[in-house]
Amino acid sequence: MQSNALRVVKRDQRREDFNPEKLRASLLTACAKRPLPTGSIDKLVSDVEADLQQSGRSEIASRAIGELVIDKIKGIDRVAYIRFASVYRDFDDIETFKEEIEALLEPHEEQDEANQLALIPEEVMPVKPRRHRSRRNGKSRAV
Repeated sequence: MQSNALRVVKRDQRREDFNPEKLRASLLTACAKRPLPTGSIDKLVSDVEADLQQSGRSEIASRAIGELVIDKIKGIDRVAYIRFASVYRDFDDIETFKEEIEALLEPHEEQDEANQLALIPEEVMPVKPRRHRSRRNGKSRAV
């Protein structure tokens, strides 16, 4: 991808080339010590970069990039989402932080939870009980 063709318009109106490494570094900070599948951060960076390239725009506001990242990270790990959002959105006070966490806990977020489960490594996912036949009576039972 030609990431240098995409310019980021900062809040103070400065412009700079989109730098996927800068995005990766901020995501690594937000995802530090989180049990994420191998390669999930790199995939997120690639997905964001692809979305930006597909937008067809040569310049995009840093705020729009941040919102795109927030939407994607929310489906991967909610703790990393809160970490990233707290820095990106620059929460003014603890009340704003609390409101963001409460919004995550609302029951209508089932779709995000389903997306999160799809990214959990197989070894962490619950295993269905296996059926075994008893040698004594031939009946099957869950183990």
